[in-house]
Amino acid sequence: MYPVQELHEFLLEKAAQLTEEWYDSLDKSGPHGVYAATDSNAVELLKKQNYEFHLQFCQLFVQEESTFLSGFENWIIQIAKDEQHLSTPIHFIVREFFRTRDQYLHFIKEFVFSNKEKYSQEFIDLWNKKVINTIDKVVIWFMEEHHEFSVKRLQCQQEMINELSSPVITLNRHTGLLPLVGDIDTARAKLILEKTLKQCSEKRVDCLLIDLSGVIMIDTMVAQQLFHLVEALALIGVKTTLSGIRPEIAQTAVQLGLDFDQIIITSTLSRAIDSSKIG
Repeated sequence: MYPVQELHEFLLEKAAQLTEEWYDSLDKSGPHGVYAATDSNAVELLKKQNYEFHLQFCQLFVQEESTFLSGFENWIIQIAKDEQHLSTPIHFIVREFFRTRDQYLHFIKEFVFSNKEKYSQEFIDLWNKKVINTIDKVVIWFMEEHHEFSVKRLQCQQEMINELSSPVITLNRHTGLLPLVGDIDTARAKLILEKTLKQCSEKRVDCLLIDLSGVIMIDTMVAQQLFHLVEALALIGVKTTLSGIRPEIAQTAVQLGLDFDQIIITSTLSRAIDSSKIG
């Protein structure tokens, strides 16, 4: 049997041991993430993922690199998009890759020790180098995939936040309320304009109350976008009332020379509702 095949079989036999020793020595003290899981099902899944890593990684010694990496792709993508791993700080995950690398270096040493004088230092150096270089490639590959899925996850979350952050709430048959809360940047302001026009048209709103009491600060571009919203609403026949404008926002609007003549303004939302005669 060739040396690499003997090493391959030796490591495959140690795969379950590698997983158990890895998990036993795992730092589980983190406040969150996949390594802090205490649920038995989550722990078993984590061990299963680690064990599958070993089954795949052992092929390193008997396959061409291109074939090995192609076979490894599914494992990397599955772990990179795993919700628990996406919720884990990336440096924790990288740390575990390097701890696993050290496990392999240790077991190669054990394999050589159990076969004294059978393998030259040249073989040992070659195997160690192969493990180190491959783990480096796997870590970089994993981080790229993890980053891509993290970005997609954040984009989906942001889209959901945007979807929920500018709802036109129907108060009665023809009156709606748009409560704006939090920071509004230019991108969100444009989204609010688009969604508000669409919702007012779909809900047949004739009068829209826009409450700004939850908005702490807006810049000049956002202020312009909000007043463009009022103008656009007027073009589709929607009468607008603004309420809860903070002094900072009022100052910005005045500095821009924005025209308030065609806009009803009240100090509070309750007054806006009263002025709209909503019963």
